[in-house]
Amino acid sequence: MTASFTQQFDQHGTWRRNFAHRLKWLTRWLNENELLNQSVAERLHDVESQLRTSRVMVAFVAEFSRGKSELINAIFFAGYGRRIMPASAGRTTMCPTELGYDPAHPPSLRLLPIETRLEPYSLVHWREEPARWTHVDIDVDDAELLSQAMSKVAEVRWVPVDEAKALGFWSDDNLDDNPVPDSDGRVEIPRWRHAVLNMPHPLLEQGLVILDTPGLNAIGAEPELTVSLIPQAHAVVFILGADTGVTRSDLAIWREHLVTEGDASETRIVVLNKIDTMWDILSTPAQVDAQIQRQRKGAADVLGVPLTQVLPVSAQKGLQAKIRRDVPLLQASRLPALEAILGEGLLGKRETMLRLAVDASIAALRTEASRILNVRQRDLSEQALELQGLRGKNSSVIRHMRTRIEQEQSEFEGSNTRILALRSVQGKLLREVYAVLGSTALKADMGRLATALKRRGIKFNVRKVYGETFDALRNNLREVQATTAEIQSMLHATFRQLNAEHGFTLQAPPEPDLTDFEQQLSQIEQSHVHYLGVGNLLKLAQPDFCDKLVRALASRLRVVNEAAMTEVERWSKGAGAQLDAQLKERRRTFTKRIEAVERIQGAAGNLDERLAELAAQERDLSDLHHRLDELTAVLLNHEAPNSSSYRSELSAA
Repeated sequence: MTASFTQQFDQHGTWRRNFAHRLKWLTRWLNENELLNQSVAERLHDVESQLRTSRVMVAFVAEFSRGKSELINAIFFAGYGRRIMPASAGRTTMCPTELGYDPAHPPSLRLLPIETRLEPYSLVHWREEPARWTHVDIDVDDAELLSQAMSKVAEVRWVPVDEAKALGFWSDDNLDDNPVPDSDGRVEIPRWRHAVLNMPHPLLEQGLVILDTPGLNAIGAEPELTVSLIPQAHAVVFILGADTGVTRSDLAIWREHLVTEGDASETRIVVLNKIDTMWDILSTPAQVDAQIQRQRKGAADVLGVPLTQVLPVSAQKGLQAKIRRDVPLLQASRLPALEAILGEGLLGKRETMLRLAVDASIAALRTEASRILNVRQRDLSEQALELQGLRGKNSSVIRHMRTRIEQEQSEFEGSNTRILALRSVQGKLLREVYAVLGSTALKADMGRLATALKRRGIKFNVRKVYGETFDALRNNLREVQATTAEIQSMLHATFRQLNAEHGFTLQAPPEPDLTDFEQQLSQIEQSHVHYLGVGNLLKLAQPDFCDKLVRALASRLRVVNEAAMTEVERWSKGAGAQLDAQLKERRRTFTKRIEAVERIQGAAGNLDERLAELAAQERDLSDLHHRLDELTAVLLNHEAPNSSSYRSELSAA
């Protein structure tokens, strides 16, 4: 049998923990041997933290009654022997629900009241306001109590139409999409706006985050879901009913909230759920399979996705089979095939991304550490030649050498003026970068967008407004790229001069390439372009809705700008740290040269002793170089995380 998603995620988590442990061990070894500059140390710390704490989000999206919560139960919570997410008839998830684990907080279910929609704040703001949430303690060891707690995400309220309209659940322009009023003229709405479950489930502890989203009305009324949470998910599972195929509301969710440009095969998985409704004792297995294949092909054609991307499943039978340990029923449910696709596509892609981050950091580490070792090697050779020249010389010659070394040291320290000037100009240019990408500039850009969107009436030019905004944001990145090019040119010139004057081996690190961040902006823009379809023009005529949309957009753009600034800052620190390392090595060399001459002045026999010490130090440096190559080669070895050689190497480290 193919490994389930749970098994694959467990293997992925083990690999991440082992790799982070080895990375930490290497960092400690480098630090003990003074081979780690501040820039590389920070980068390695970031990678180690990413390996230990990085999260993998899977978003489940569907219209009501498609079996979404049941699918979550089948994949993640079958071990409890019962349903955890509300999935029985008439009870389903009514508000967006995040399931994850943060050990800094006790296990609990946090619920944000729906009334917070009436206030001009985003979910990002409310996350920092714990007093406004309703907290429910949970017992993760008691399945019954846990299920009772989770049933709260299915709670509803009955409110007058005016209140439903204010909260975004009623539209006078789309009456067909409105909830059905009861005899008193009231309509059903969710009691909660957002829910966050914090529990030490084995998968959640390893960084999995599950996002359970409600139907079309709730998605459309929360722009933050569409432009922030769902696009940032590493995989989106879109659930259809096998008995209904693609309905009008299914198609609306897909087109307006999930379709993005480019190949989505690795991030958009379409599940044709409830295939057990087609199991018919009057039909042969071949006939049932043919019917399922027709539904698959129909869904693939309507949604415009490859047939391999549409997976038939029975979540209900899969959950039942896991609880009963019924292998034939589990195979019939076809749940293992979905879990395999999730594991291979999602985790494989995530592991590749982590590998690339680690490889880049290890390559930078190896380069810098090797450069420091080469500088030490050269300084030792020069010291040995200098001392060998003292053989047979009298005390006056030795005193003269000491004077000359002290003069060289004084001249070297005097050259620091140029280095200070470099850092001053570099700091000024970096402040310009922060001004372009900082929160003040972004706030101004978002303010202009908000003003344009709040103009009265239906905004048929909304795509143009968005296009102009994103053009400005991309131009900001290009302006920063021009600034980094100016800094790079200055670094090259100064480093060449210092290398010529002092024999340094300085080399400016590669200039940061910000095109990836431009592409991220384009992806965000594209998600908005889909979101700004004709179906949302009436919503965009509402100032409150526009406020929510702009706040959600600003939150996502802030992440991109901050990441770009971090990249530029890391590059700048890399250049500075390299210079600091060679300055430190040169100062240490001056100190050791003077100490050697003093010892030789005290006793002539110390010359041979000092030369022997230098030879021993050169051998030690050679050993360090060899060990550095060994340790970094192990980290760059791309073996599977569960391989025996990987585990043995880790034990050896």
